[in-house]
Amino acid sequence: MTGGDAGGLQEAEAIRAFAARLGLPGLVDVHTHFMPKNVLDKVWAYFDAVGPMTGQPWPITYREEEDRRVELLRGFGVLAFTSMLYPHKPGMGAWLNSWAAEFAARTPDCLHTATFFPEPGAAAYVRQALDEGARVFKVHVQVGGFDPNDPLLDDVWGLLADSGTPVVVHCGSGPAPGAFTGPGPAGRLLARYPRLRLIVAHMGMPEYEDFLGLAERYPGVCLDTTMAFTDFSERLAPFPPDALKRLGGLQDRVLLGSDFPNIPYPYLHQLHALERLGLGDAWMRSVLHDNGAALFHVKP
Repeated sequence: MTGGDAGGLQEAEAIRAFAARLGLPGLVDVHTHFMPKNVLDKVWAYFDAVGPMTGQPWPITYREEEDRRVELLRGFGVLAFTSMLYPHKPGMGAWLNSWAAEFAARTPDCLHTATFFPEPGAAAYVRQALDEGARVFKVHVQVGGFDPNDPLLDDVWGLLADSGTPVVVHCGSGPAPGAFTGPGPAGRLLARYPRLRLIVAHMGMPEYEDFLGLAERYPGVCLDTTMAFTDFSERLAPFPPDALKRLGGLQDRVLLGSDFPNIPYPYLHQLHALERLGLGDAWMRSVLHDNGAALFHVKP
């Protein structure tokens, strides 16, 4: 989809109508990706080749230039979004944070996003990012291949816990397990820093119930919906129906995430996938807008 044709306009109108039907001024999406072009190109190349790993193709639905991707989200009525980016090796974190700060400065509806990696100096550049106005951090335990409990990150987690800054962490074992994915390392981290505002990406897929348990235990833990419940993910890692009641009970701690632009289906499908859970309009309003708006102080 190019987004500039009639189909793109129809999708934007449908998404806005979906939000309006719920009485919402728009959406708050805590899991969207903007990053330097050379880095994003490598991410897209990974998804282009990921078919054999998942058993199904992963086309990038919104493979567009940066300005066009921003325009698309605004057309969808997304009031606030993020620039989720993450290093896969030492020496990248400070550079990515510099890029993200510049992107946020020229994109006022983007929540200033930052990241880090276990390396000497991580606490210094995380403190700098906070001083410069970073509002959310992203960590990818699977891609980075590191233990979130690495001693090099002790001061980083301390800073984030003390400041109350949310951190979106890909710590579930989907689409493929890593050495430090799963609820074990995340649970040990929370036991050490129980005040962390940890947002578990992808609902912790596929260890949904374990991560629901962490959210039930720690009041600062949230879960984002990124790709969960969609037809694509249900074929790979179905959400257990018996856990829907627990999900409904966490109405104030589930946040809309989409993974835009790296999704193999239209943006609207994520919204329909959430609606068909049958948890009600009040739950949908909380997830699609109210929780994120409260967490990040987003005004219509």
